[in-house]
Amino acid sequence: MRKISDTISRLAALRAAGNANTFLPASSRLARLSNFGPNPGALNGYVYIPQTLRTNAALVVVLHGCTQNAAGYDIGAGWSDMADRHGFALIFPEQQRQNNPNLCFNWFSPGDNRRDAGEALSIRQMVAAVTARHGLDQARVFVTGLSAGGAMTSVMLAAYPEVFAGGAIIAGLPYGCANTVPQAFDRMRGHGMPSGLELTALVRSASDYEGPWPTLSIWHGTADATVSHDNAQAIIDQWRTLHGARKAPDHLEAIGAHARRTWTDAAGREVIELYTIHGMGHGTPLDTLSADGCGASGPYLLEANISSTQRICHFWGLAHETETGAAKVAKQPALGPSDQEAAHDSISNAMPPIFARRPFAHDQQAHRTGGVRKVIEDALRSAGLMR
Repeated sequence: MRKISDTISRLAALRAAGNANTFLPASSRLARLSNFGPNPGALNGYVYIPQTLRTNAALVVVLHGCTQNAAGYDIGAGWSDMADRHGFALIFPEQQRQNNPNLCFNWFSPGDNRRDAGEALSIRQMVAAVTARHGLDQARVFVTGLSAGGAMTSVMLAAYPEVFAGGAIIAGLPYGCANTVPQAFDRMRGHGMPSGLELTALVRSASDYEGPWPTLSIWHGTADATVSHDNAQAIIDQWRTLHGARKAPDHLEAIGAHARRTWTDAAGREVIELYTIHGMGHGTPLDTLSADGCGASGPYLLEANISSTQRICHFWGLAHETETGAAKVAKQPALGPSDQEAAHDSISNAMPPIFARRPFAHDQQAHRTGGVRKVIEDALRSAGLMR
């Protein structure tokens, strides 16, 4: 068991890193999503419906990280730009400070990381509402996220595998690997991870679904000091046997200094891909410099001469539609007044690790009256890691 001092020191390090990295979006293209259901997780929701929306279009759910908002992640990763190019719709769930002071999705909370409960159910309700309103293809719904959003992507894929055709996890963690704050810290560092068989069993027990399972695109930097690269392998181990894929990858290719590995099912279809981004730390890999690049680099939005957003679209078959010119563009009705509220433009949009950092004080009186346990709990609450 790790010492209490270890947890406290990690909180302090994360807090310091977060204070040094902020990114404020100048404007937003997103519209507020309202009236999408009971919303048990009390999340905000935003949508982007491009003018180029295609008939029976696909839907992508995009999940942000701690201390970050929907609008900022969209600008940084370039998702609405890609939606314009390829004619698909977007949903951006957004955390509220009343749920987590640092705007982290509570991916490690048992009340939020399971089917038909909390934040996971709120996101599911957003998907149902938007697909119905805009006549979207229910067979082509995808989900992606970075860091805390990546961990919540794992939750959505396991809790609702019948809803999502595929997911993309960037610097995230496997489903169900942590249910407490200390466990979450250890898993981030690659310590105490359940075995591959145990991880697979967690997905099987998350619903009564029996397949076919969502495909996965996994992205991780080799120099990520926040979420160990071991988590990428753990995600592969969690899903590989569900797809009937072999332990070793079926294909390996170099993309500049980076590497892409793929695993195929019995039919030869690529069901898992892993991009290992050489020398990259914790963040979303971008290509903002090429003629057709997208996004904007900043803290935890890292220029890597490779665009995860663009390549994820290709893996899901979304970019292929535009390139073939086969799909038709549908004219969209105007959104209702309640959907036209501007997205937040004042929330800090740092791209921090899975847990946010917020100053906490060592309360000497609490130490005397409540003991060490109360001191630790107060620190965790102040850091946004407990409710």
